[in-house]
Amino acid sequence: MIAALAKTIFGSANDRYVRSLGKHVDATNAFEPTISALTDEELRNQTQVFRQRLAEGTKLDDLLPEAFATVREAAKRTLGQRHYDVQLIGGIALHRGEIAEMKTGEGKTLVATLATYLNALPAKGVHVVTVNDYLAKRDADWMGQIYRFLGLTVGVIVPGLTDDERREAYNADITYATNNELGFDYLRDNMKYTRAQMVQRPFAYAIVDEVDSILIDEARTPLIISGPTDDKSELYAGVDAIVKQFVEADYEMDEKQKSIVLTEDGTEKAERMLEAAGLIEGQNLYDIANTQTVHHLNQALKANKMFKRDIDYIVKDDKVVIIDEFTGRMMDGRRWSDGLHQAVEAKEGVRVEPENQTLASITFQNYFRMYPKLAGMTGTALTEAPEFFDIYKMNVVSIPTNVPVQRVDEDDEFYKNINDKFGAIAKEIRARQEKGQPVLVGTVSIEKSEMLSEYLEKEKIRHSVLNARFHESEAHIVAQAGRIGAVTIATNMAGRGTDIQLGGNLEFRMQDEFPDLVAGTPEYEARAEKIREEIIAEKRHVLEIGGLFVLGTERHESRRIDNQLRGRSGRQGDPGLSRFYLSLDDDLLRIFGPQTAFARLMNKNLEDGEAIVSPWISKAIETAQRKVEARNYDIRKQVVEFDDVMNDQRKVIYEQRAEIMEAEHVSDVIADMRTETVASLVAAHCPPGTFPEQWDVAGLKESIDAVLGLQPPIDDWLQEEAVDQELFVERIQQMADDVMAEKVKGADPERWIEIEKSLLLQNLDHFWKEHLATLDALRQVIHLRSFAQKKPIDEYKQEAFLLFERLLIAIREEVTRTLMRAHIQIQDVPPPPMELPDFITTHFDPLSGDDDTADFDLAAITGSGENGPPAMPLPPMPEGAGVPESRNAPCPCGSGRKFKHCHGALA
Repeated sequence: MIAALAKTIFGSANDRYVRSLGKHVDATNAFEPTISALTDEELRNQTQVFRQRLAEGTKLDDLLPEAFATVREAAKRTLGQRHYDVQLIGGIALHRGEIAEMKTGEGKTLVATLATYLNALPAKGVHVVTVNDYLAKRDADWMGQIYRFLGLTVGVIVPGLTDDERREAYNADITYATNNELGFDYLRDNMKYTRAQMVQRPFAYAIVDEVDSILIDEARTPLIISGPTDDKSELYAGVDAIVKQFVEADYEMDEKQKSIVLTEDGTEKAERMLEAAGLIEGQNLYDIANTQTVHHLNQALKANKMFKRDIDYIVKDDKVVIIDEFTGRMMDGRRWSDGLHQAVEAKEGVRVEPENQTLASITFQNYFRMYPKLAGMTGTALTEAPEFFDIYKMNVVSIPTNVPVQRVDEDDEFYKNINDKFGAIAKEIRARQEKGQPVLVGTVSIEKSEMLSEYLEKEKIRHSVLNARFHESEAHIVAQAGRIGAVTIATNMAGRGTDIQLGGNLEFRMQDEFPDLVAGTPEYEARAEKIREEIIAEKRHVLEIGGLFVLGTERHESRRIDNQLRGRSGRQGDPGLSRFYLSLDDDLLRIFGPQTAFARLMNKNLEDGEAIVSPWISKAIETAQRKVEARNYDIRKQVVEFDDVMNDQRKVIYEQRAEIMEAEHVSDVIADMRTETVASLVAAHCPPGTFPEQWDVAGLKESIDAVLGLQPPIDDWLQEEAVDQELFVERIQQMADDVMAEKVKGADPERWIEIEKSLLLQNLDHFWKEHLATLDALRQVIHLRSFAQKKPIDEYKQEAFLLFERLLIAIREEVTRTLMRAHIQIQDVPPPPMELPDFITTHFDPLSGDDDTADFDLAAITGSGENGPPAMPLPPMPEGAGVPESRNAPCPCGSGRKFKHCHGALA
């Protein structure tokens, strides 16, 4: 009561914070007359003036008002747009590394130019992150006019660029890119062998557009770069032969959860058979050295006991082809991950294809936390504010609208079943369409969009369906969704980056209706003027009948997505209306809703086709949404907790790689490795605190010969009175040093430095790759520790630490062994390739299951996919154009894509 009263009198904490920014807005406005009086050349020169002042010690914050005024004036002269005061507040929030929550239509893209320009002045590079390639290119061209006018350089990262083109784009003052491209470039950079090959420079500042989508929704799965592994077909066949001997008493199966585990008797049986087959080290199946074998055993169990031929898959042309459980269609080219597909191939006796092994991976949480300063903007972030602060230490600031929102958000309507709901929706859409009011229909999935579309087709209601992902053609349809009588069905992911403007969008209408006309010509301007008049008349009519009507067919798991949908209506003070239609068949109500009393009340008191509208029920839905949000947050938090363990190790490895590449020479590192290897070999066979008669002298001789290629007179040393472990270490070390000194005596010092660096990096990469595979396998089974009342994350940390120690020892020993035992013959070595080979890049969208990778899929380019996006025909090849020498070279057709992703994909 008292808190509510105080909030009424003084405003919320957000309101007070926004008011405190008013002084900076006033200071910016005070500069406007002075800045407006400058000539174009003088305005452009402001950038050099600011950079000079920074060099003299002025702080970035002190430049803010004048820099913002400069950007505002540049926007007026290049785009014809002037930043509102509330947009200046958004710019201040972004500059401070906060999240600016701004309603749809408030001009977030323009707001970003303020903080981007200011933070580009130190010339350390600013990354503006978008959700798709179309928006990256559009914003770089559109907002780039401001930056270029002010003398800054702008780059854009899209698929198909060469490393040189990427390096040039990253070296620009401002770089536009998608989150996937940035993450994959970071991983690729840390797989290269020289600094000159790397494309990114040290991180400084990033602004993430649609920050909730990128840092929340897409943070559930990591970016992964993978490549084919060594042939393990014998291992799969061996494990499969053992699993085929298991009987039902050896395992417990849960078909609902699709999980299977060995019983105690089954574990003992597996241990005996695996030991006899030589597939495990020691006698304990769950020793850390056998982690990968356990993983393959579990996958073989699944393949043999849970996956059924002709139900889950078929065997065709000596290949295992997955059958889609929902459609019953064959999914050619798709493979189960984590070695499951190989296990099924071993089961069926067909050729076992090599599995793809993770070479590098990172989550968006850990990637974006590497930026010293990170900001974001979106239309909906307040509901996730605790998560943004917990994970990224970013505050959410709700920016007031320039004009008060006039949209009316009505209470939800509830129906008994989906047929009653669809009937009510069709009736409402028909009524709105007849009077000309545009309708945006939001669904939670592509399947629901198609179901509703079929229903509306039966009712003969004209409509458009958007269910493809992020393509320019979608932007055209969404831009015209505010025209008279338009009905547009969209999933929650469709239409981002383009506002729904009442009456239509001039630019998109000109592109659609007169694609051959060139902007700026008299004919173009004449047509544009006529369309402009039509749009004004249409907008006036739409405003008179209530603006855009947003109709939600179902509540989403997250309130944030519902708010995004609602936000499409009522932009810039326009009138609007939103309403959600729900039923007991909806997933959210069915799984998380108030079950018993609510369901009885609905079934008992409602007639067919009758609706109930109650604030109490809306409150219950919101409670269910909070439950789901909390659950999803826990999932994401667990992802980041596990990845934090790997992230600490990843930082160590990548820092080591960087130091090796930058070092003038690594001889001291190699020498230290040799010293530590000798010490560890002696300690392993002659433990400290023991007597000589307790030492394993034979084992020591064997190890020193295997690793160092030496045969020291250890038996003679044992006859000496003052024999101890330190004596052994010292003498063996001296022998090793002498041998290495003799080996490199005649070698060219510069060539020898290259050899040592190359050897270090190759071993580092090889063992890191194997380490990642082991951690992946460990993570698959670590949850089983919870049965022993142990916390899986704590167990994972301990095991991962031990594995990392083993990794460092293995690198040390292998480098020492290679140099000590190798016959060194210096030859000219070809320089390392400037581009990495074609690895497989994957990032599966957690909401749709689609693969959002950095590379184009052929179906996405040509439109040949069965449910793919609208056709995008390949440009014609110029006459006489031949095949480029490298498949990574730009395609001769001029599309801007690599040859392998364009005409080369058809070869």
